[in-house]
Amino acid sequence: MDAGMRPRQHVRNRFVLFGDIALIIISVLGSFALRLDVGELPFYFPAAVLMCAVSLAIKIPTYFFFGLYRRLWIYASTGELRLITVAVTSASVLTSGVMLLLISAGMVLPGMPRSALGIDWLMSLILIGGSRFALRILAEQSTTSRSNGKTKRAIVIGAGDAGALVVRELQKSPQLNLIPVGFLDDDPAKQKHAIHGVTVIGKVNDLPSAIDLHGIEEVIIAVPSAPGGLVRMVNDVCRLKGIPSRTMPGIYELIGGKVNVSRLREVDITDLLRREPIRVNDEAVGAALEGKRVVVTGAGGSIGRELCRQIARRNPTELVLLGHGENSIFEILLELQSDYPDLTIHPVIADVRNQERLTQIFTQHQPQIVFHAAAHKHVPLMEANIVEAITNNVLGTHNITQVSVAHNIERFVLISTDKAVRPSSIYGATKRLAEMLVLNAARQTQRAFTVVRFGNVLGSRGSIIPTFKNQIANGGPVTITHPDMYRFFMTIPEAVYLVLQAASMENGGETFVLNMGEPVRILDLAEDLIRLSGLEPHRDIAIAYTGIRPGEKLTEELWDEGTPLKPTLHPDISRLDSDASSLSPNLIQSIDHLSRLSHSDDTEAIIKLLDELIPNSSIRQSTESKVKGQTSLLTFDL
Repeated sequence: MDAGMRPRQHVRNRFVLFGDIALIIISVLGSFALRLDVGELPFYFPAAVLMCAVSLAIKIPTYFFFGLYRRLWIYASTGELRLITVAVTSASVLTSGVMLLLISAGMVLPGMPRSALGIDWLMSLILIGGSRFALRILAEQSTTSRSNGKTKRAIVIGAGDAGALVVRELQKSPQLNLIPVGFLDDDPAKQKHAIHGVTVIGKVNDLPSAIDLHGIEEVIIAVPSAPGGLVRMVNDVCRLKGIPSRTMPGIYELIGGKVNVSRLREVDITDLLRREPIRVNDEAVGAALEGKRVVVTGAGGSIGRELCRQIARRNPTELVLLGHGENSIFEILLELQSDYPDLTIHPVIADVRNQERLTQIFTQHQPQIVFHAAAHKHVPLMEANIVEAITNNVLGTHNITQVSVAHNIERFVLISTDKAVRPSSIYGATKRLAEMLVLNAARQTQRAFTVVRFGNVLGSRGSIIPTFKNQIANGGPVTITHPDMYRFFMTIPEAVYLVLQAASMENGGETFVLNMGEPVRILDLAEDLIRLSGLEPHRDIAIAYTGIRPGEKLTEELWDEGTPLKPTLHPDISRLDSDASSLSPNLIQSIDHLSRLSHSDDTEAIIKLLDELIPNSSIRQSTESKVKGQTSLLTFDL
């Protein structure tokens, strides 16, 4: 282990035990000395010796019982203070009871001052508690001189609980080489006040002047609920001043349970796109999932994995990880088994296109809730592989809904996309058909089958952020299809959290739309990512425009124009009630026809049928604009 990372030295508990023996004797003798005159002490000395023996016989085992010798006291906190108070009080009560019995039996001088018993309790509390907290103080002082090199002066944005935790951690961990100089917080009530000896020296807008005035060398954002605008402002100031900035995990990362509030990291593009904090209704989600048998299809994908993580936190009875790729299922299985060892998890390798296999799985595990996240998702790839898109996204959804209906599934949630609205791509069309199948099943069965629709998620496999990062690492250029391309963005944890919120309020037949905030221009996203890499866009890294690809639109929509959008109990989730007129009465027959066309590889007929089935679609028009051999797959779909 590196010398700078050695754990802090601590006093072994056997030495603490020897110290307690001495302190118990001192406490008893001191209680007599405080109560009596000096001339009376020799007369009561035998009583004091007897009380010492009784105290040692009772207090040491009592302290053992309460665990006072199983603690590392250099980490003592208010919890340990409560424990000490209970242990000392219990031991003193027992000692006093025995002494009173001895006095009534005549084994102790009747004139022994009974108030000495109360004084002994108070002195024991001070000595036993004080000795242990003295160990913590000494340990902390001994660490201040240990560091790995030159320390940096840091300022902390946010003087709340998270900021206090960060400062405390920096003070206790000199190997981090960071000295907290002050806080910046917009709360007027906190100005000029100190937390752990560190003062609130101004507001967040004072950051530029505070950096210059106090010689700040690093900035730490300690506000898990900080919106993207705040993170962006702080990051821009730090970039102009030439100093690094770090941040804490966002609120949705904390909700996901995979990170904790004290884990600092470099500012990431997801921090710049953080949304405003939302109201958390975790009780509703927990009530919907606790004690249930849950299946997640596509469990090895980016959304599927996060679904599994957040579902596992809600104490389901069983969790079935259903996926086609064995490696990805194996990875999430290992993660969940490590984090939730008491949860019953079933890894299942299967293809949603195989209805017979799905029937076997549902018969064996008898699930109650299904989250259907399995789908092909890349727009250019699906334009080039139309049959695969149909068989996986449409026929696979048809299979899973049919099996779910047959097995009386209580809740069924389809993960959908904004590309399903007025689709211009094969991918969007297949997802819209998948929505129609789920809503049709809800209408026919009156069960809680529903759709949750949202835009792009940051950090999913093959998505825009990893692609841009690779291009930046290779020296550029960063490729963008069009300078005016806009997309909705959301982080994976927050999208999944809202999916679970929507699932907890479904009645059946709804399409829930997540509030994605304002759309983001892809050019701005690329420039931010280049700057976060310490480079300047258009100077250090070029940005090239490749042209809109087949199936793409400049902007996406989350619902059809003119469709009424209704609020729900959650401010970030809206509801589109199922429009029966939009569902073809011959939908299932059309799906069977689509299946036959897929088997015969008749892509022209498939495209024609999609345009007929889906309202306001423009798939044929988009496909006809494609020039064979010129479809670029160098950058993935957004």
